[in-house]
Amino acid sequence: MDEWLSDRERGGFYASQDADISMDDDGDYFTWTLDEARAVLTDEEAQVAALHYDINEVGEMHHNPAKNVLYVRAPIEEIARRMSLSAERVRGLLDSAKKKMYAARLERPTPYVDKTVYVGWNSMCVSAYLEAAKVLGLEEARRFALKSLDRILGEAWKALPADAGKSARATQAESTRLLHVVAYSDPAASLREVSGLLDDYAATALACLDAHEATADLSYFKFAQAIGDAMIRRFFDATGGGFFDAEPAAEGKSLGVLGTRRKPLQDSPTPAGNPMAAIALVRLHHYTGEAGYRDKAEQTLEAFAGVAEQFGIFAATYGIAVLHFLESAVQVVVIGDGVEGDALSAVATAPFAFNKSVLRLTANQAAAANLPPALAATIPNLPHLKSGVPFAVLCSGFACQPPVTDPAELRRSVESALMKRA
Repeated sequence: MDEWLSDRERGGFYASQDADISMDDDGDYFTWTLDEARAVLTDEEAQVAALHYDINEVGEMHHNPAKNVLYVRAPIEEIARRMSLSAERVRGLLDSAKKKMYAARLERPTPYVDKTVYVGWNSMCVSAYLEAAKVLGLEEARRFALKSLDRILGEAWKALPADAGKSARATQAESTRLLHVVAYSDPAASLREVSGLLDDYAATALACLDAHEATADLSYFKFAQAIGDAMIRRFFDATGGGFFDAEPAAEGKSLGVLGTRRKPLQDSPTPAGNPMAAIALVRLHHYTGEAGYRDKAEQTLEAFAGVAEQFGIFAATYGIAVLHFLESAVQVVVIGDGVEGDALSAVATAPFAFNKSVLRLTANQAAAANLPPALAATIPNLPHLKSGVPFAVLCSGFACQPPVTDPAELRRSVESALMKRA
């Protein structure tokens, strides 16, 4: 992703890379024959690579049976036993083999990269990068995710003429829209402003919520709420529940069957728009306390409850949305810097749960109420803010527990809260 499918200078993720370069090959750029591997490796490197990646005389490609799809077949420890070498020696040979094979692959004709920057796919990438950064401590992944999201918000969240008679929030929902594409692959192509689809709005709202949790920057939360409100206005079916995938066709434009609006439920292969929208609304409800968000999420889930089971694993995102809806939110706010703050944050972040979120703030941020409404009513009023000692507050069901400073105590509190169900 970093090397081939992202715009490192401006931010953003590219759409795809072809599997081949012509009709005569089928993945030849990415696959290897045993002779091709032996041609660039020493005998010992070739033995290690062949065992590790299962490179044999007969491979997996139908058009050329000698071509092998590389995958990890044998771990380093097993190879070490079979070759009577130390694990460290095998690891060194494998590292050397990978570098040589990669350099050789770069000499091959490279399949085309479609550099179109789609809003929905980019937002999903942003969320994935932020999750990886949180779990694996990848600061560069976090930085690039935020850079990419900032580009989406700066170039695809477009203002339309506002109605002076509406409230500021209602006006923003009506007068701002999200585009479907940020940039086309051909730099000479003029950018056509194609209106965003449900997937674009839902994925971007979720990416903004993820960015808010990663940075405690309230502006990302405000973007999430504005995009969520616009999503409701443009796609929600107030009569039957659920969200349509597109807005009604503009007057004078007839797209035939393509103009028929659907309510997507099936993940195929990306998460479906309706469960993504429901997740975004439930998370917005947790941060705002606004019943309207939860009600619309419930109507959306109810609209598909009778058929979701038929889709099996292809309704996986629907199942995740149901979990978000049924389980009480567990929100941990860690306030303070230094080693003590890091320890509390690590404990709060460690256990995985769909219904858990962690915010890390400085004391000044907390005192300034740099928080969403549901937390802003409590956190800035805590006497602990004046102590200068890092602490954590666990909130669930719109009620917060007393602050804790001991990581072990916080761990017990988080584990206890995650065991409870709504």
